[in-house]
Amino acid sequence: MDLNRGWWTVDGGLGTLLEARGHDLSDELWSARLLVSDPAAIQAAHEDFFAAGAQIAISASYQVGFEPFARIGITPAETDQLLRASVELVRAARSSAVASSTSAAPLLVAASIGPYGATLGDGSEYRGDSGLSRAELRRWHERRLGVLVDAAPDLLALETVPTLDEATALMDLVRGSGVPAWLSFTVEAGRLRSGELMEEGFRLANGVDEVQAVGINCSHPREVLPAIVAARAVTDRAIVVYPNSGEVWDGAARAWRGASGAGDVRAWSNAGATLIGGCCRVLPPAITAVRAELEAADVDERRAR
Repeated sequence: MDLNRGWWTVDGGLGTLLEARGHDLSDELWSARLLVSDPAAIQAAHEDFFAAGAQIAISASYQVGFEPFARIGITPAETDQLLRASVELVRAARSSAVASSTSAAPLLVAASIGPYGATLGDGSEYRGDSGLSRAELRRWHERRLGVLVDAAPDLLALETVPTLDEATALMDLVRGSGVPAWLSFTVEAGRLRSGELMEEGFRLANGVDEVQAVGINCSHPREVLPAIVAARAVTDRAIVVYPNSGEVWDGAARAWRGASGAGDVRAWSNAGATLIGGCCRVLPPAITAVRAELEAADVDERRAR
């Protein structure tokens, strides 16, 4: 698997799709709660993203943490099982998609490694103020990441990372794992949510063989082109971008604010992004449109040769 060769369509907002189907995700566990109460709904959502044209689907492990699950009576051993199940649900969805498709294009299973702040359920990942040291973040991530590595996904999606400390902690854990990964930050106004430089975050990948791509997610579409430029300046790794719809999450009100504004997929591809999809508020029809744009760009490039 070489994420720098050709292009890949990433899926969209899993939680958004589940909410659109009537599931209540208003508590701090978000879509992770359905790993306990309705795993079939998660698999069906993955299947829909594959059917829409996604080549990479990301597991529902983003907001899974041992502490929040313990608060609802789930033991650490049971949380381990749910983490593994999140990967198995994507794998089962892929099997279903392959069985019903005539395409030979590969479909990949990505295990989501969300930030510490995501498990707090208060929007902390968008502020970059976890209050934990780099060593504490490493210890917090270690067991969860280890379980997901053992679940044998095709790759790890280290996503919505808000700070250099958390990214460095994750790099320490991924190094030597043997599992391909991407490192994706959440950014605002051209910087990490912590205010640190994007370039410094992207540069971290150069020291970890497992990290095949860097980029951003869970950010406004207007942040994408500057992020691609910043990544290209410091690394030759592939570039992954999957922004939100353009709306902004209000953690206190637990609601999305602002207008939706689709990004320019063709411009992102031309600038060097090879993995493109969507995050929060991005549903399967939008992923179909991303896939169509990438296929059209590929045709245009071949004609120009």
